[in-house]
Amino acid sequence: MTRYDRHIILSEIGQKGQDKLTQAKVLVVGAGGLGCPVLQYLTAAGIGTIGIVDFDIVEKSNLQRQVLFGTSSLGKNKAIAAKQRLLDLNDTISIHTYPEKLTHKNVLELFKDYDIIVDGTDNFATRYLINDASIITNKPLVYGAIYKFEGQVAVFNYQNGASYRCLFPTPPKEGAIPNCSEIGVLGVLPGIIGSMQANEVLKIILGLGNILSGKLLCYNALTTQTTTLIIHKVESEIKKVLSKKESFQNTVEELNCNFNPPEISIEDAFKKRNIQFIDVREKDEFPKVDSLNPTHIPLSELENNLHKIDLKKKKIIFCQSGIRSKKAVSVLQKHNINNSYSVKEGASEILEYIFAREKI
Repeated sequence: MTRYDRHIILSEIGQKGQDKLTQAKVLVVGAGGLGCPVLQYLTAAGIGTIGIVDFDIVEKSNLQRQVLFGTSSLGKNKAIAAKQRLLDLNDTISIHTYPEKLTHKNVLELFKDYDIIVDGTDNFATRYLINDASIITNKPLVYGAIYKFEGQVAVFNYQNGASYRCLFPTPPKEGAIPNCSEIGVLGVLPGIIGSMQANEVLKIILGLGNILSGKLLCYNALTTQTTTLIIHKVESEIKKVLSKKESFQNTVEELNCNFNPPEISIEDAFKKRNIQFIDVREKDEFPKVDSLNPTHIPLSELENNLHKIDLKKKKIIFCQSGIRSKKAVSVLQKHNINNSYSVKEGASEILEYIFAREKI
């Protein structure tokens, strides 16, 4: 087939290898920054069946790095919008969309129909869910992660190899580590890491090269340096996951649905008196909002710095997007520190409001 000529003329692949790609079934969880390049290259390569799981919609801020989408995709579900673009790239393959949230109840059923799972997600809860389901269903997992200018790639659960929990046994505290919507990410980085993930998928299917099993490849976009770390398999972590196999689907999702922290707009915050602004971002995050003279306490250090909280004042807490500030309010409430509010806006919007206010 002319479409795959450049594969077929490679002696290491040939028609037999291309047939393997055509027969393969790959499920990509997340059609965001990482998922977009993974999906593009797997589609172009002729993977016979591709599944896309994503319940999110396309927003304008996604377009800086999620290159499958354009302005015509705004407001559409990412899985469905991705399929429309991918079928234009290659209409000879089957693409299935799952515009739903991945949970303990549906993950095993979804995974059983695919040969390889690709993790393109951006939060720890889902990563652990994907890892555990991959172990239970015995599927190789191609993992990728990005942070500002750095990325990671690894292959877990390959031929009974190391898992994600062998590297990170327990999740970090909720909200302790910001995601790219809060901290930012270089636009080309997901393309680089996602392409590496797609490469690992092809290597697994074709049986070529050295699979990144038991290894974590770390890439720095600013220095173009790569470092490969060894991941040792921890049998106790694997057994711990398998021991919960029978009850896995009945696991209660760790969602704090009942917690609705008090929120406030920055406009209303300025109307209050006797207040203490608290910035719970990491120290290297921008933009700085020095004009508020905030008390700076990173969320990850909040519980160890409660002495910095002025109990006589109203606490107005902000971060990069309003996510960590909500968590900070819950932390304070747990310690019976009330009169705390999470600012709805992020730091950039707060700064814009201050500038506009000063011009009046």
